[in-house]
Amino acid sequence: MKIREVQADHYVVPLPVALSDSTHGTIRGFELITARVRDAEGAEGVGYTYTVGAGGAAVLALLTRDLAPLLVGRDAECIEEIWQAMWWALHYGGRGGAQGLAMSAIDIALWDLRARRQRAPLWRVLGGFDPRVPCYAGGIDLDFPLDALLRQSDDHRRRGFRAIKMKVGRPSLREDVERVRAMRAHLGADFPLMVDANMRWTVDEAIRAARALAELSPVWLEEPTIPDDVPGHVRIVREGGLPIAAGENLHTLHEFRALVAAGGVTFPEPDATNCGGVTVFMKVCHLAEAFNLPVTSHGAHDLTVHLLAAAPNRSYLEAHGFGLDRFIAEPLRVEAGFAIAPERPGHGIELDWKGLDLLRAAR
Repeated sequence: MKIREVQADHYVVPLPVALSDSTHGTIRGFELITARVRDAEGAEGVGYTYTVGAGGAAVLALLTRDLAPLLVGRDAECIEEIWQAMWWALHYGGRGGAQGLAMSAIDIALWDLRARRQRAPLWRVLGGFDPRVPCYAGGIDLDFPLDALLRQSDDHRRRGFRAIKMKVGRPSLREDVERVRAMRAHLGADFPLMVDANMRWTVDEAIRAARALAELSPVWLEEPTIPDDVPGHVRIVREGGLPIAAGENLHTLHEFRALVAAGGVTFPEPDATNCGGVTVFMKVCHLAEAFNLPVTSHGAHDLTVHLLAAAPNRSYLEAHGFGLDRFIAEPLRVEAGFAIAPERPGHGIELDWKGLDLLRAAR
């Protein structure tokens, strides 16, 4: 079925709470960029990507100026062919970054369209494994006082989560260790607890931190240093003594191949909204499986639950939505530690377009 139209829009969604951290500054808004692909019969698939604070206008420009004209008239079922056409059309402008985000939104929309036309949920169209996906509650809590951090963990458990991630990377490693120790005591010895440094450390700092945190048995240490330092990640894995999750800031399959093949990651962590969409996310899952590695995820949990439900080597889904849930008709369902991939056709995400229209970014 031929693509008739591509519509892209850009919204600035206020965050539910004021978020701030010492490295990246105050986060003022979640920029949602949507892509709606319609075929000749009027069927529609919806894709989306996001930036935080800035950059959404650049992604929108790529979608409307460069990708929409490229897609019109193509066969919507030839998703791989379309992906390659987008890649080679944009590669001079950069492999990843805004280009990767724009391609991801289109690719997600095409997979949604395919599954909707088949009247099947996306996780089944991708092969199907298990709709019950282990998940954890994530958040931006580095600057929370300890009592607020512990209260948040209680709220997560009341909502059905049976695994939690907390931020580390405060100015004092001793303070990080004390906070993780307090969380471990609060949650219990066997409760899955992840820690996330958001690239705050040098390699040597990350190794010291990993060694100091090892006695508290975190499931993994996430993003201990900058994503570009593959040899550094290898050192952290080998010398730190903790499993390492990384990949939310990798934007191509080739970047994942380099990190995985070098032995620099234990839990590859793609984000479907920036790595090239569903197409590349699933290729990363298969790559990880070939290296006998479990895969996790970053962002877009309402979509990603389908992708991990189709991956036999999935570990945990990250549930963390920047407050987008209030614009989704049926947000992610969590039951006793599992996110449930829905049986609705496509990815099943029905956005509140009228509500979002009030937040449309000025062009």
